[in-house]
Amino acid sequence: MVRPYALKGRKRKKREENYDKEDTEQIGEEETVDTTRKEETVYIPAEEKEAENLPELAGIPIQPCDQKSQSGAIFILEKASLEVAKVGKNYQLLNSDDHANFLKRNNKNPADYRPDIAHQAILAILDSPLNKAGRLRALYVKTEKGVLFEVKPHVRIPRTYKRFSGIILQLLQKLSITAVGKREKLLRVIKNPVTQYLPVSSLKIGFSFSSEKLVDIGDYIAAVSDDVNFVFVVGTMAHGKIDKDYVDEYLSSYTVVAAARPSVSAVVKYMEGESPANQ
Repeated sequence: MVRPYALKGRKRKKREENYDKEDTEQIGEEETVDTTRKEETVYIPAEEKEAENLPELAGIPIQPCDQKSQSGAIFILEKASLEVAKVGKNYQLLNSDDHANFLKRNNKNPADYRPDIAHQAILAILDSPLNKAGRLRALYVKTEKGVLFEVKPHVRIPRTYKRFSGIILQLLQKLSITAVGKREKLLRVIKNPVTQYLPVSSLKIGFSFSSEKLVDIGDYIAAVSDDVNFVFVVGTMAHGKIDKDYVDEYLSSYTVVAAARPSVSAVVKYMEGESPANQ
């Protein structure tokens, strides 16, 4: 007898056709699922869309303000004791506590090396509600050696002196400090004189005990026109006074102490329209 090969061949063809039908059915189902997925739309609330479009700046939250209706303030910290020297094998920022013996060996007065004064003054300015309201236009620091550098208003300065000294050391050696993951320079050494960076319509005020003009700083600020930008020049040295030709007026105020941090805090509060006596 002859084996029925033909019958087996037909059965195989039917099975293959069945498999093909099943595969086509599965593919058709997947295509319908994909089309339904494509047709699905994700609903995004209008508030979230607006929030995505708003630029956010990492650091101190700065509120929008009307610069036309509110006068701004620029601070210049003069004669900051920020000097770098090689002590042993490493370069360090000199201060009276850690380097008293080194300074004496080099015929220098340790009492003149107080970088903590500039540190506290910078913190008082950047932490103020005036800065958070966006009314701090700029902050410049000039060292005793004549090095001028700019501090961006939204930068976060370290609160501990040890970390602050490390940043200033890096700044004076590399001339700039950039933000992490960005190209923006948060601190940078700039060319003198500082007057080239000041606006034309600005009133430059310095504070001094020896000034003959005794005023109430709150009344003085209130009497000035709103379109004038104030430039406050504050000395951050341990002893002495500031004497700069670009200053328009030196004031001696019974409401403002001529020391760096108290004078900065008082001026900031008066610019906010608040009296320090109410604190």
